[in-house]
Amino acid sequence: MNNEHRISYRGEVNLFFLLQQLQQGSEPAFAKIYDQFSRQLYRNILRMVNDEDIAQEILQDLFLTVWVKRAKLDPNKSFTPFLYKVAKDMIYDHYRKVANNKRIIDHLIITTVDHVTNAEDSIIDREMYDLLMRAIEHLPAQRKQVFKLCKFEGKSYQEVGEILGISPNTIRNQIVAANKSVKEYFLLNHDVAILFIVTSLAHLL
Repeated sequence: MNNEHRISYRGEVNLFFLLQQLQQGSEPAFAKIYDQFSRQLYRNILRMVNDEDIAQEILQDLFLTVWVKRAKLDPNKSFTPFLYKVAKDMIYDHYRKVANNKRIIDHLIITTVDHVTNAEDSIIDREMYDLLMRAIEHLPAQRKQVFKLCKFEGKSYQEVGEILGISPNTIRNQIVAANKSVKEYFLLNHDVAILFIVTSLAHLL
């Protein structure tokens, strides 16, 4: 047995005994398990939620679940997949809550539009960007053009009016109607977006 396999085997044995002790309610064993897994879990959760406070809250809830379910843990089964499944479920719940909050949906739309040029920054940003693009494609032709010129190119109502040969007041009305349509599309399709985000990012956990 080479050194790498010996170290790996030793780690598995140590975790096996820690889980046995955890089953019996050992707080020191729980603390050691927390120390062993929490740092990497936190980094991956943070990558998925993009918020330090939320990532820390999910991490604490995750280990609270481990403690509550300690008696049901099987030391003979791989512990890591269990941890990451709990994390994935909690992240999914987080995004469901976000998606059901209309105020946060408004913020997501504004943020996605404001950072449209940086949509490749993360999988989440790309999915929000794709969802926004699909929403825009459902707009009538002129409204779609107005929305893109104002929101993506940063042109004023006056400038867009001159380009399209319509009044700034008409541009304003088109933007109001476009914003309403985009918001409705987000609310109707957020479950698909959430499912995509969590499944796409699951490999990061």
